[in-house]
Amino acid sequence: MSEQSALWGIDLGGTKIEGVILKSKDEPEVLLRTRIATEAEEGYDHITQRIKLLVSQMAEEIGFQPKSIGIGTPGSTDPETGLLKNSNSTNLNNKPLHKDLQKLLNIPVFMANDANCFAVAEAQMGIVKDQFPKAEVVFGVIMGSGVGGGLVINGKVWNGKHGIAGEWGHIFLDEAGEDCYCGNHGCVETILAGKALERYYKKISGADKKLKDIMADRMDDEFAQKTYERLIHFFGKGLSVIVNVIDPDVIIIGGGVGNIPHLYEEGIEAVKQFTFNPDMKTPIVKPKLGDSAGVFGAAFLTA
Repeated sequence: MSEQSALWGIDLGGTKIEGVILKSKDEPEVLLRTRIATEAEEGYDHITQRIKLLVSQMAEEIGFQPKSIGIGTPGSTDPETGLLKNSNSTNLNNKPLHKDLQKLLNIPVFMANDANCFAVAEAQMGIVKDQFPKAEVVFGVIMGSGVGGGLVINGKVWNGKHGIAGEWGHIFLDEAGEDCYCGNHGCVETILAGKALERYYKKISGADKKLKDIMADRMDDEFAQKTYERLIHFFGKGLSVIVNVIDPDVIIIGGGVGNIPHLYEEGIEAVKQFTFNPDMKTPIVKPKLGDSAGVFGAAFLTA
């Protein structure tokens, strides 16, 4: 094994920090995988020290130091200011996380948001690698408690001028949405996130119900059926924007909402309805790597 070819990645989450070491880009065998608690309530400086601690523990266990490291973050780094923005871990916002970690770890650090890391992982060692090896443009979607997106071209993250390329969750979708924490109204996230769908169900039914149960009960519950129809309609309307503007070779759907099987049947038909083409041939698929995608994608940022 060559220490120089090993890929190191860190997935920074609100409750845990996960680390992985892969053998190489061409042989992404997991050599080491571990995690520690983030302890985010202790503040920004403590989080950076926790990352340093995890890297030190990994180096001690594997027996060599990283030459560089990739880090997946909530939010993204502004290319002009170098400050992190748009993070739901709010104590990271407006902080020079990239600069601080490079100084703290004393190695090159490559950073991307979690949705981009998801897309990179699936492109480099997941479903795209397995089933669509000739794909050049990959769009990754995370539909969970929130909604995010990442754009990967030829295996590399495309960040864009403002560092927000792929932020599908915060494009305007419809006035039928809610006010969003980003300051706008009717964003994709306010309609298609799992929690948004649950809030819609409660609004029309007066009852609390988990999304999994809403989908299971739709044949016997008119409000569940309306929630399902809303999901399918806006899934089609929202993803058609990606197809019309980017026209990717493949779209991958991650997150809890992405586990709903009807998205890959009725949902795809809805995308076709709004796509500016006689037919919509873009594969829309489930991921292969699941919860592992973020940390694997972070490691591939260094490749």
